[in-house]
Amino acid sequence: MKTAVPSLDSVESVRAACADFRVSADRLRREIGRVLVGQHDIVEQVLIALFADGHVLLEGVPGLGKTLLVRTLGEALGLKFSRIQFTPDLMPADILGTQIVVEDQASRHRDFQFRRGPIFAQILLADEINRASPKSQSALLEAMQERSVTVGGQTHKLDRPFLVLATQNPIEQEGTYPLPEAQLDRFLLKVIINYAQRGDLAMIVDRTTGVVSAEAKVKTVLGLDQILHAQQLVRRVLVAPHVQDYAVRLVLATHPGSVWGFEDLQRMLVVGSSPRGAQSLVMAAKVRALLAGRCAVSTQDIAAMACAALRHRIVRSFEAEAAGMSCDAIIQEILGRVPSEFQA
Repeated sequence: MKTAVPSLDSVESVRAACADFRVSADRLRREIGRVLVGQHDIVEQVLIALFADGHVLLEGVPGLGKTLLVRTLGEALGLKFSRIQFTPDLMPADILGTQIVVEDQASRHRDFQFRRGPIFAQILLADEINRASPKSQSALLEAMQERSVTVGGQTHKLDRPFLVLATQNPIEQEGTYPLPEAQLDRFLLKVIINYAQRGDLAMIVDRTTGVVSAEAKVKTVLGLDQILHAQQLVRRVLVAPHVQDYAVRLVLATHPGSVWGFEDLQRMLVVGSSPRGAQSLVMAAKVRALLAGRCAVSTQDIAAMACAALRHRIVRSFEAEAAGMSCDAIIQEILGRVPSEFQA
């Protein structure tokens, strides 16, 4: 769906674009809500990743609507959607594609031709990603970072936007391969999906067990040009030096041995966040500010996105595991101790 988008060459045009962005995001939320019951925070975090041009790792027990959310998002955006069911026997070629021999019937000349795999989409659902072997998991690394695929020495660019939404089940460990730190670091956010509340669960039952239980039809509410324009707009959102410094100090506080950390909390950490953690934190906070109708990031935006942006980038020590201290608990402790005002 081609849609004209305004330029961003003046302060007034940026302000107008910010207002339009909020209207479009609200329209997208409502369309997803016609199919997905509840999970408002989860939907917002997925939209934040979309507009920040990042990927999302969705973690939750089966049946909480992870796959439904991703499929509905693809329909509401009118983007090319693809799904890969990760299994132990999945091979990299099943994801990326492969070179096949093609023979010209007239000349009898044979040549190699690249047949594209399901990764050549704009929204990719990597379902149960931790069930595939590390070799197959690594096939996503280049695509997630460089937005390209290299097969047979040739590099093929992926269409923009390119959003990977991967799901994993936190309770079934048999036959799974934990994602390595390098893979986890490619995800802008890790989103935890919790159980539905009483009212939401009642609505789900009403929708799916009544006389008429057909799913609502999803309309396309945002076009490709609007999405790309929104991603450009996000980079125009202002971040004051003290706000950026707050994000940097939060990340530094996760590093074992850092002068910005806290001794008792550093004993709980083996690996701290990479620089991508600070980048993800600022980008996600920019989108959150826009969704709230603001053109500048606050320290509250940074704090609100800290768990989602950092929980998959830190590794707990044995002491933390023995004490039952989760990654989120460690991040919350850091948030409670790191002052938001500027520090030289």
